[in-house]
Amino acid sequence: MPVQVNADYVIIGSGAIGMAFADIILSESDATMIIIDRYAKPGGHWNVAYPFVQLHQPASFYGVSSKELSGGRLEKGGLNDGLAELSSGAEVSAYFDDVMRHTFLPSGRVQYFPMCDYMGDGKFISKINGDENHVTANKKMVDATFLKTSVPATHKPNFDIAENVRFIPLNNLPQVEKAPDGYVVIGAGKTGIDACLWLLENGVNPDKIKWIVNRDAWLLDRKNTQMSDEFFFDTLGTQAAMMEAIAEAETPEDMFKRLEQCGYFLRIDTNVEPQMFHAATISQLEVEQLRRIKNVVRMGHVTSITANEIQMEKGNIATSANILHIDCSARAIPQTQEKPIFQGDLITPQLVRPYQPVFSAALVAHAELTYANDKEKNHICGLVPLPNSTFDFIRFTAAAFMNQYHWSQDKDLSKWIADNRLDGASNLVKNIKPDDHDKIAVMKRIRAAGPLAVAKLMAFQMGTKN
Repeated sequence: MPVQVNADYVIIGSGAIGMAFADIILSESDATMIIIDRYAKPGGHWNVAYPFVQLHQPASFYGVSSKELSGGRLEKGGLNDGLAELSSGAEVSAYFDDVMRHTFLPSGRVQYFPMCDYMGDGKFISKINGDENHVTANKKMVDATFLKTSVPATHKPNFDIAENVRFIPLNNLPQVEKAPDGYVVIGAGKTGIDACLWLLENGVNPDKIKWIVNRDAWLLDRKNTQMSDEFFFDTLGTQAAMMEAIAEAETPEDMFKRLEQCGYFLRIDTNVEPQMFHAATISQLEVEQLRRIKNVVRMGHVTSITANEIQMEKGNIATSANILHIDCSARAIPQTQEKPIFQGDLITPQLVRPYQPVFSAALVAHAELTYANDKEKNHICGLVPLPNSTFDFIRFTAAAFMNQYHWSQDKDLSKWIADNRLDGASNLVKNIKPDDHDKIAVMKRIRAAGPLAVAKLMAFQMGTKN
């Protein structure tokens, strides 16, 4: 039966961003919320992620602010050995379901409408019974679907595939029942990396893997994203080295070289200059494994696959009917047209800190409740644009540094950030003792190099526009 409902905030999407936003509204206000989502359970793309997917960053600062996801353990063995645990896709899905069922709904201030498509103009349709329902936001609409995460299961390849080609999305890889003659992994991003690592971990000879890489990428060393005291010098020490490398660079090309030398960036093939930066993280053990794959094809994007040939922008290679082609060509977060986060009656959560979408969503929600108008809110929540090419790193990082500066000038906000569990770095800083001279020296390096790095990024950014 159709319904007409209203709440202070109507949130479209119960993925990680929508959940992180709603969690702050719930804990820091008495506002009511309606959450509408197309999936049967919260978690967004985690509902359709490939079976062996894991978080790419430590679980300790993922999820919603009010509930821990991680047990704080370090992994033993495997390719993430010695680093903070990476929750599996199943664990993340169960976590968001738990937050909805045991935190949001029992509050009495959240109504949840799963399996519904939001059509715009306050109309949403149930995918189960077809009812057309109507919703009104008393305060704001929140579009938590703007950063539409694309996953292999829902991605449609943008190239032609002949009917007799063995071709699967990455989700279907664990369902293989008969070993093919070989594998072709199509995609250079994190999904392609995961496909190659899964094949190698399951005993596939690296010589039986062809990896089609349209662009090599700069990658982030996962060791530098750890947020426990034993990794202080890896995380904040590398942050200081990153700022110094930028400040000392003479050109953007020199900057990337210095960032690799200081350990901030990794690349799989040191003989190929990366053209892509999607902010993917990777362990050094994973890099070692990927370097075992020697048949890396760099001929641009795939344009078509026939029974005996893979056609690309810069050439063709042979294939056969008994080669399994694995589609990893979806970009996790496709490029979208930028828009203000706060715009009248609409809030569009986006990145305000690099690499941390859930922290960003939480801070956006806090800003909504704390600041008086859109101008103040957008000042605090400056947009950090999604990177694609290597030179996007310049604008991406400059915007992040400016946000960090603005936050540091707001005493109350600085305290909120330091107390929020999604901000792991604050704990590293808070735990510094007066006699921790080496750690204090690192913080002094960050403070000294920060303004110089921002100035250099601004100069590089102006240069790329000319």
